[in-house]
Amino acid sequence: MELRTRALEVLLIPDPPAKALAARALQEALRDPDTVPLDTAVRLTTDADLPGRPERPRLLSALQVGSRSPFTVEGRAALLHAIAHIEFNAINLALDAVWRFPDMPRAFYLDWLKVAAEEAFHFSLLAEHLGTLGRAYGDFDAHDGLWSMARRTEGDVLARMALVPRTLEARGLDATPPLQAKFAKAGDARAVEILDIILRDEVGHVRIGNHWYRHLCRERGLDPVTLYPSLVEQFQAPRLRPPFNLDARTEAGFSPEELAYLNE
Repeated sequence: MELRTRALEVLLIPDPPAKALAARALQEALRDPDTVPLDTAVRLTTDADLPGRPERPRLLSALQVGSRSPFTVEGRAALLHAIAHIEFNAINLALDAVWRFPDMPRAFYLDWLKVAAEEAFHFSLLAEHLGTLGRAYGDFDAHDGLWSMARRTEGDVLARMALVPRTLEARGLDATPPLQAKFAKAGDARAVEILDIILRDEVGHVRIGNHWYRHLCRERGLDPVTLYPSLVEQFQAPRLRPPFNLDARTEAGFSPEELAYLNE
């Protein structure tokens, strides 16, 4: 099946483990990318509610979701669940970029299919570890901030690249080391190991977002540094707060000027 059409089908799958499996299978189909049908020009549409997701977890505003301490089993499970929810949403966001935006280079779609597969792997690792604590994805409330930004930027691929991978997802580069320290203090070595994998891969995902944001800015004759604050204001993106993981952000392709903006 044509890849972008299949990405939309996978996005519509409501069951998280089935979606994760299908996203990884889609990546496996790309082992010989020159033979996989990919229509970069077709404008796909759907009347379905996106994304496909289960009835649980219950989705609340971020302010309604309680704080989570890793120093009890229940608190550690809730914190792992919150991270799993982010990774589940990240699968959806990557698949959405593939089907929604036509007329991008072939490499754009291959990049985001790769991201979807890696996010699916992260979700599976977290779900498995959550199971060792007697919990499953859906057992705790969650918030919908990531997908809310996807809806706001669905009409402009440049805004999507600016404000999802290199803004919201880049927050994970900053948040992961402190989370690892908390899990280590709580004695959860497996959570620390999983977050090592996630941090390594997320650097690459943010780098992909940076690459395509700059590509689109060049095509439109726009300066990526001066454009970014106006996009934050236009689409009501959250202003990022320190501390920042400057080493990971540098590795992910942020320029010195972009890093300086964080501290303005």
